[in-house]
Amino acid sequence: MNKWEEKRTRPVLPIYLAALVWPVGALLLPTYRLSSVLIIAGASAVVYGLGSKFCPPRVIKKQVPYATGSEDVDAMLTEITAKLDELHELNDEIPDAQLSYEMDRMEKAGRSIVRVVERQPEKAKQVDRFARYYLPEAVKILAAYARIEKDFADVGMDMGERTTYDTVVQAGFKGENSQQILNEVRRNTTTIAKAFENQLDALYSAEAMDISTDIEVLDGILKSQNLTK
Repeated sequence: MNKWEEKRTRPVLPIYLAALVWPVGALLLPTYRLSSVLIIAGASAVVYGLGSKFCPPRVIKKQVPYATGSEDVDAMLTEITAKLDELHELNDEIPDAQLSYEMDRMEKAGRSIVRVVERQPEKAKQVDRFARYYLPEAVKILAAYARIEKDFADVGMDMGERTTYDTVVQAGFKGENSQQILNEVRRNTTTIAKAFENQLDALYSAEAMDISTDIEVLDGILKSQNLTK
């Protein structure tokens, strides 16, 4: 039961370079003088700063297990994460800017859903259909779109560059079935993205009611104590 976690590691090269300044400085300057030591220390700090600038921290992604206390919830979150990773890869393959934007919305909403359920496993039942049907179907549909785009991009290789389906159509190709599939996907991605966001928002419905009640109670207490004037 795994999820991806990013870990930043600081490069060691800037440290080695900064340390190397000291023996080199000791050869060039009399280290028994305080001014020389300060110069070497300053040079070491500058070298470390420059080294850190040109050697930024490395970001390492590794898989870590979900640990919600429920194997079923862990399995659900693992499956959702895998599908979202697949969605991300499909997004990289699809050149359509508008479609890519809607896929970004889907992925962001999906990953937020995972974070909420990971913190509050009791909400898993609320996203059961999302995990078992909505997300897998969306990925399946978009995979079909990406496959058709790729197939016709290969057809368009004779034009001298990788092309989209639309470019092939403009060149004279007629394909009613494939065009219908692509048009249907394009029309419905906004709706799917909105549905994902609504699913995320629904997870906060109980908290919204509780907070609203708490605010009303607090407001009543403040008014009764004449603290709102």
